Amino acid sequence: MSYQLAMEIFELSKDFPAEEKYSLTSQIRKASRSVPANITEAYRKRRYVKSFVAKLSDAETESAETQTWLNFAGDCGHILLKECTRLNEEYDKVLGMLVNMIHNPESWTL
Repeated sequence: MSYQLAMEIFELSKDFPAEEKYSLTSQIRKASRSVPANITEAYRKRRYVKSFVAKLSDAETESAETQTWLNFAGDCGHILLKECTRLNEEYDKVLGMLVNMIHNPESWTL
């Protein structure tokens, strides 16, 4: 799910103005890509509960950061508010799953 969201954001950000290249565009791409990357790292560290939870916490943080950048993109008129709302709702689902995993790591760790 988070990988597909990052790809959607990548596609949407292709249409951002050139002056946003080194600010909004790079920040939203970085944050959105960090979510699945941190989840992957957490999965590989599932032998160690604290490491697993730490990487999931990083993914949670990056998800929230992505939402902030989405809000900037929507408020600046770079994406439709309807699209911004939909993506924020999808990230809310990701956040919910991450919080659940963080609070119940024994279900996911070895």
